[in-house]
Amino acid sequence: MRSTPPIVSILVLMTAAIVAGYPAPNVYASTGPIPLNCDRACLENVLNQYLSALVAHDPAGLPLSKDVMYTENAQRLEIGDGFWKTVEGRGKYSHYFADPEFGQVAFMGTMIEAGGPILMSLRLRIQLGRITEIESVFFKPGGGGPNNIADMDKPYEPEDIWFKSIPAEKQMSRQELISVADAYFSGLQRNDGRGVNGTGTYPFTSDCHRIENGSNTTNVPRPPNEAPDTINLFSMDCLSQFKLGIYFVVQNIHGRRFPLVDRERGVVWAHAVFDQGTVSKGTLSDGRPYQFPGFNRPSSILVTEVFLIENGKIRRVLAVAPSAPFHTNTPWPGSLSGD
Repeated sequence: MRSTPPIVSILVLMTAAIVAGYPAPNVYASTGPIPLNCDRACLENVLNQYLSALVAHDPAGLPLSKDVMYTENAQRLEIGDGFWKTVEGRGKYSHYFADPEFGQVAFMGTMIEAGGPILMSLRLRIQLGRITEIESVFFKPGGGGPNNIADMDKPYEPEDIWFKSIPAEKQMSRQELISVADAYFSGLQRNDGRGVNGTGTYPFTSDCHRIENGSNTTNVPRPPNEAPDTINLFSMDCLSQFKLGIYFVVQNIHGRRFPLVDRERGVVWAHAVFDQGTVSKGTLSDGRPYQFPGFNRPSSILVTEVFLIENGKIRRVLAVAPSAPFHTNTPWPGSLSGD
C-alpha cells in the first residue's frame, strides 16, 4: 500500500484543526515524540506525561508547541506558573477522556495542594506531534455551591458505563452528540419546562444522574421527616428538575464549547460560563412561587461539564464548576453564545 506523503498528512491535520474552530499550530511543531496518528492509548500516555511533569514542577521535558496556550480558571498564564508551583501530588480520583479524531485528551480528578485534595479538570490538545492547548479548571475548598471534594478522593471510581464501546453502526455523529449536550445548556437557560424546541421532552434517560464538584445534585434521598410537597431540588431526577422550571437563577449560559467528542463511548466534554445571581425569585412551571436562598449577588460559574450520551439521551453528567466574576469571558476561541 502506498504511504501518504508527509505534506498531505500535515494538510489533513491543519484542515481538521480549522474545522474544529481553532487555528493550526506553527509548522515547526510538525516533528516531535508524539505520533501524528495518536490513538486513545497514545493520548492518555501524553496526559500521563503532562501530569507527571506537573507534579514534578518541571515542564521542560514536555513536547510543547512554542505557541502553546495555557490557562488556569480562564486566565492565561505561562507554563510553569500558578498551579505548577503549588501542586503537591495527584489525588485518588482519575477519569480520562479522549478524542483521537481531533487530538483532544482530558482528565477530571483530584490533585493535592496545600495539604489536601482539590478537583481539577484538564484538557490538552495535540496537533502535529505537540501539545498546543492546555486548559485547567480548579475547584478548591471554600469554593461555594454544592461540593464534596473529600468524597471524590476516598477514592471515587468512575462507573463502568463511561468506558463501554458503542458498535460503529450505532455511534452518533460528532454533531449529533454536540447537539444533545448543547440542548442541556439551552434547556437550562430557557427554563420554561417545555422541553427542547417546545416538544415537551428533554434528552434524559430515566436513570440520568449528575455529580457537581463531587456532590450528587440529583436523586438524593429526601430526609425522612421532610414533607412530600417540599421543593427539594437535589432529590429530583434530571428530567424533573428541568420540567419544573426551577433554574431561573441562571440568566445566561455563554462561551459554550465542545472541544472533545468521543464517538466510540458517547461522551462530550464541554466548557461554558453560567451567569447568575441577579434574579432569585420566580414562578415554577406548575405555578408555584419560589425563591432561591443565597442567590442575591451577581456571579458566574466557570463550568467544565462532561456528558455520557446513550441513544441520543444524557445518562450521566460530571461537572467541575468554580465561581468566577460576573460575565466572565474565557480567552478560548470557538465559543458559542447562549440562546
